Amino acid sequence: MAKSKQARAAQKVVKKAAPAVDNRRARHEFHILESLEAGIALTGTEIKSIRQGGISLNQAYARLRDGELWLLGMHVPAYKQGSFSNVEPDRPRRLLLHKEQIARLGGRAAEKGLTLVPLRLYFTRGRAKVEIGLARGKKLWDKRADTAKRDVQREIARHSR
Repeated sequence: MAKSKQARAAQKVVKKAAPAVDNRRARHEFHILESLEAGIALTGTEIKSIRQGGISLNQAYARLRDGELWLLGMHVPAYKQGSFSNVEPDRPRRLLLHKEQIARLGGRAAEKGLTLVPLRLYFTRGRAKVEIGLARGKKLWDKRADTAKRDVQREIARHSR
């Protein structure tokens, strides 16, 4: 059977979705109290490298410095086809938020035991966005309780099939 012109055209147009990178370790290590979407200032080769994949948010965190919010510890590997325009993979990157949002987050993060961690990096209408979470570190027993709860849910799901 021959495919229609529209069906063939629809197959050609299928685009690969831009990658979303989750920081699974952050959800394991921290209780997330609130989250907020922020833009991130990147260079052209960094965007291309992020689209190729291979970035790491595991060791990343955000800090308030000189009235601006900076993302530290995010590893973006060098773009393979880039040359002199590549930048340092672990350089600090500025987060783009309104002044009021920065002041509120900075004030909350200054409280004892709270920190700002990136939860997700994704693309919205071609722009890179980072979901920043205000987090409090979990204790060892919290992690064990979460693991036990996840195992119970898995067993329930397995027996309900």
